[in-house]
Amino acid sequence: MRKAYVDVLVSMRSDGTILPRVVKWEDGTRYEVDGILDVRRAASIEAGGCGIRYIVQIRGRPRYLFLEENRWFVEAKR
Repeated sequence: MRKAYVDVLVSMRSDGTILPRVVKWEDGTRYEVDGILDVRRAASIEAGGCGIRYIVQIRGRPRYLFLEENRWFVEAKR
């Protein structure tokens, strides 16, 4: 696995909570986030690195989305 850096459109609540809404893949494809299942500080076992891990639901399936410092990445196949 590798880190695939992606663009993410977010909403930010008044308390500072960041909520990802749309993930834009490397090829420009946009994926709507259907829901956020979990948020916690965690490491990416597959691709390396750590940060805030969001488990988001996209098209009915859970996916890991990481916010590492000020960049977003997903775990992608090489």
